Amino acid sequence: MRARFVLSEMAIGLRRNLSMTVAVVLTVAISLAGLGVAWLMREQVNTMKDFWYGKIEVSVFLDKNVTQPQRLAISDELDNLPQVEHVFYESKEQAYIRFKQQFASEKALVANTSKDALPESYRVKLYDPKKYQIVASAVELMPGVDQVADVNGALKKVFRFFDGIQRAALVVAIVVLIVAILLIFNTVRLAAFSRRRETGIMRLVGASDLYIQGPFVLEGALAGLVGSGLALGLLALFKIVLIDHGLQSAFGSNITRYIGWDTVLYTFPWLTLLGVVIAALISAATLQRYLRV
Repeated sequence: MRARFVLSEMAIGLRRNLSMTVAVVLTVAISLAGLGVAWLMREQVNTMKDFWYGKIEVSVFLDKNVTQPQRLAISDELDNLPQVEHVFYESKEQAYIRFKQQFASEKALVANTSKDALPESYRVKLYDPKKYQIVASAVELMPGVDQVADVNGALKKVFRFFDGIQRAALVVAIVVLIVAILLIFNTVRLAAFSRRRETGIMRLVGASDLYIQGPFVLEGALAGLVGSGLALGLLALFKIVLIDHGLQSAFGSNITRYIGWDTVLYTFPWLTLLGVVIAALISAATLQRYLRV
């Protein structure tokens, strides 16, 4: 009987403040979707980092006049560095073969590039690619070394771009979440004000605070639940449109890895819980002030 009364009061409150409830649902959906997108962007950046950091090699290009003793000295120095996992020597012939494979579609470029134009080098794989500078400083001034290079600098620019998108999504999500909190506050406050006469009567007949506040809290929780559901749909749309049919279609699976549905599904219960709890807590906190008779 009591549960039926609480649910009927909740339904009445939703009908009376339908437009405000819809606004709460939409803002909760947008804010939670923003938080989810920020999380997914973070996971995508980390996935890309793991993929590329595992493939990063430091290239120690040798001078065209390098001597055999200098080659051996450079090789020994690299082998003795604790940061180095493995060292591969690439001759001019091997470099030319790899060059032709990489630029097979650019026939004019391959035809105008001689084998002697490509330097011999040591390809160095590190245990931790972030320690590239240690290896570079150890050999870059040695006789016979022309230059030391890696792709870490270019990757940092890409990751910095994605980190910027992630931070922007997080800021937008926080701003919209604050708007959602204010909307929930105003919606519950208006609902409490419109039903102040009923509340006063319930107080006089000895109804408990929990019994009186139940419909209001359930209204907020329901709005948070529906908003969470919409947010989950937006996250799924983000995965399908921007990850599967955006990044993956544009760059393919050979250039990097992409987050899977397991990562997206992992966010679902947390976003749902966050939406319901925030809405319920704000409703309860608002009622402490505006349901005093």
